[in-house]
Amino acid sequence: MAGVRVVEVAMYGFVTSAGAVLADWGADVLKVEHAVTGDPQRGLRRTGSFVVEGDLNPNVEHPNRGKRSIGLDISSESGRAVLDDLVREADVFLTSLLPSARRRFRIEVDDVRAVNPAVVYARGSALGARGEEADRGGYDMTAFWARGASAASITPPDVEGIITPPAPAYGDTISGTNLAGGIAAALFARERTGEASVVDVSLLGSGVWAMGAAIDASLLQGKPWVAPRTGTVGSANPLSALYRTADGHHLSLVMLQPTRYWADVCRHIDRPDLADDPRFATFEGIQAHAEEAVAALREAFAAHPLAWWTTRLAGLSGPWAPVQDTLQVGADPQVRSNGYIAGVTADDGSEYELVTSPVQFDERPPALRRAPGFAEHTDDVLAGLGYDGDRIIALKIDGAVT
Repeated sequence: MAGVRVVEVAMYGFVTSAGAVLADWGADVLKVEHAVTGDPQRGLRRTGSFVVEGDLNPNVEHPNRGKRSIGLDISSESGRAVLDDLVREADVFLTSLLPSARRRFRIEVDDVRAVNPAVVYARGSALGARGEEADRGGYDMTAFWARGASAASITPPDVEGIITPPAPAYGDTISGTNLAGGIAAALFARERTGEASVVDVSLLGSGVWAMGAAIDASLLQGKPWVAPRTGTVGSANPLSALYRTADGHHLSLVMLQPTRYWADVCRHIDRPDLADDPRFATFEGIQAHAEEAVAALREAFAAHPLAWWTTRLAGLSGPWAPVQDTLQVGADPQVRSNGYIAGVTADDGSEYELVTSPVQFDERPPALRRAPGFAEHTDDVLAGLGYDGDRIIALKIDGAVT
């Protein structure tokens, strides 16, 4: 997307992560921040049990890598004139503001298109662009996780309350990738037809899509989906189960054709005697003797730690995976080999790492750049619009820019 210019009037994690993906793909993404406070996400320093100290804030870096930042008061006339100049040069206008705020700041579709009729107008919302609740805000916890059925589906009936999302900005990041894809499709359509689209993605819509197969089944069956618990004992298929390792971690086996993989598994756990055991020669036999098979597998997997098994099972033909925490994922050789985590250079020359966005082109992971400081590029952006020094100083005295 080199040469594509994006003006982003957004905050927090959802829509800004769409801008981050576009920046990963090479677009020039200009982050327009409140002239005084900036993006409120900059002040978010506690997520779950993690407290961020120092200048490097993952809550800012994750959804804002690779952008430029300008502090701009779009409610003032002089600030709005600057925004209009930015929009004139933009291919995409990207916003998370609610309809009432968009009307107040005069950045609705018609307002922006009056300045640049060819701009792709992209908006992210909590609950969608239509319906009685279109003007309601929300977060991924509410609109994506709770309302979109993930929470109810994954929470066991004997648990008080609900299981919360597994990570901060979980639904935000997924929804942002959806929005970036929609913008890319709209740019492609504009190239083909000359028509600029309005692109809408919501947290609710993304949550419903993520649960789509289960919701489809529920509509057909007339009952809610409840995620089955994955265990070992009692499973008719011992090769579709969890097994505990010596260090308290787990392996997940999902081999839906047990007779196809049984012998190979037995060889990898050093139990070749089980491969030829007549009890497990057929699918019916495995079902009938599932408890015995589970016991044998449980004993074998409990003999070594997860890291040992990860190496040992590397050549196993059936689908399996180590059940990893976030730190283990960071050290996973397969993750590293594919560039799913990459280094970023800070201003002081120090290095840190971020997760890359998931789409790769020509087998190359995106080259990551750090997130901008608040209003870091204001002067450069204004100079790029042709503003001279006196005009920039006047805008700063006026409070229109920071």
